[in-house]
Amino acid sequence: MNTMIYKGYKARMDFDTEDKIIVGRVLDIDDIITFHGTSVAEFEDAFQSAIDSYIVACNRLGQEPERPASGRMMLRVDPAVHAAAVKASARNGQSLNKWAEQVLLQAAHQ
Repeated sequence: MNTMIYKGYKARMDFDTEDKIIVGRVLDIDDIITFHGTSVAEFEDAFQSAIDSYIVACNRLGQEPERPASGRMMLRVDPAVHAAAVKASARNGQSLNKWAEQVLLQAAHQ
């Protein structure tokens, strides 16, 4: 998959063979932002314009624009909780990051 990034937003690029255009959609947010261009340069301009317009529209509505998650989080927990998590991850043969990712994913889907 080809992607392009602007202001922290990532867009997927797909070629529409019927219309002979490059179609884009912003990834990793719930809001739907789509755009297209007939060349890579036009696609990039359309992508940047779509993001800029999205941010302006959110501001006008008094809403924070949705931002894609970076994949990085820092947690402050009680040292006993930290130690228990380190032991649990070791028992499962995983790094603390991988173990925590799975635990958080399970908790998010409950």
